[in-house]
Amino acid sequence: MLFQLIKPAVFALESETGHRFAIRALKALPAGRVGRKAVHNGTLSSSVAGLSFPNPVGVAAGFDKDAEVPDALLGLGFGFTEVGSITPLPQSGNPKPRLFRLVEDRAVINRMGFNNAGADAAVARLKVRKGRPGIVGINIGANKDSSDRIADYANMAGIMAPYASYLAVNISSPNTPGLRALQDEGALTGLLDAVIHARDEVSGHSPPPIFLKVAPDLEQADIDAIARIAIDKKLGALIVSNTTISRPHLKSHHADEAGGLSGAPLRELALQRVRDFRKATGGEIPLVGVGGIASGEDAWARIKAGASLLQLYSAMVYEGPGLGARIAADIGRLMKRDGFATIAEAVGTE
Repeated sequence: MLFQLIKPAVFALESETGHRFAIRALKALPAGRVGRKAVHNGTLSSSVAGLSFPNPVGVAAGFDKDAEVPDALLGLGFGFTEVGSITPLPQSGNPKPRLFRLVEDRAVINRMGFNNAGADAAVARLKVRKGRPGIVGINIGANKDSSDRIADYANMAGIMAPYASYLAVNISSPNTPGLRALQDEGALTGLLDAVIHARDEVSGHSPPPIFLKVAPDLEQADIDAIARIAIDKKLGALIVSNTTISRPHLKSHHADEAGGLSGAPLRELALQRVRDFRKATGGEIPLVGVGGIASGEDAWARIKAGASLLQLYSAMVYEGPGLGARIAADIGRLMKRDGFATIAEAVGTE
């Protein structure tokens, strides 16, 4: 309700300024609100990649790039949150403007370019919250001007593993030139070997699982290859999917902006990619459904297509940060309606 009251003022701001306003507002939440438990009712809880999620609705990477408000987001009722993408060195990202609301389409286009304050700044914040409850994934990336991007990912895995519930390897952003080439079979195998080795060197007997974030703009051969590698490397999950470089019919005057498209127009493509990866993996690798989820029905469709977990971002631009708790509650009602006792029972049953 509060968000709907202030939404006109927020939307009067330039998009990136509005986002910074949201981060500042979350930082200002009272301590009691920050400490509130995630929405759960027993049936919403599940175990994925060895982690216990109180509910399946999380915040996607990109919202909290510098790990400034993970506990505030968990306090709003999300089952987990993912910070980043974080790179070894600070970088300013692409020139502004680089974030656009497509209001008529309930969508967002961004070409941020992994702007973040770097690993050291994130670690300083993550050290403070170490030992607190709540699942916080860390999304890692490579610097744009790096001469060895695989080395960047390995370096980040070693730095962030001690603070991560899981490590998300992001090779699917369309806004860093050449990054998506790391989804190719040979490059991906080498990358994951380096990341796993670096993680294991610092993690002892309890290493955080590795999630791999993939693009929606993949051919079937790419999907099959990624699925084989994910199974072979025993990844914790596949995050399906990042933003798209495709442009379905859009109404907004920002439709021709370069960058990755997210929000409502991505819904059907992202849903289909969950189906594709569910089939390609034979259900052996858990899937995190992302892209165009804005309601309980959207979330439930993604679960029944094969997703064990879900992530939101763009829909919160239009519905506010309380959306996660509302969707979690709606999933509980839809489970009861359709006769499922647990999330795990419903996954992949469409």
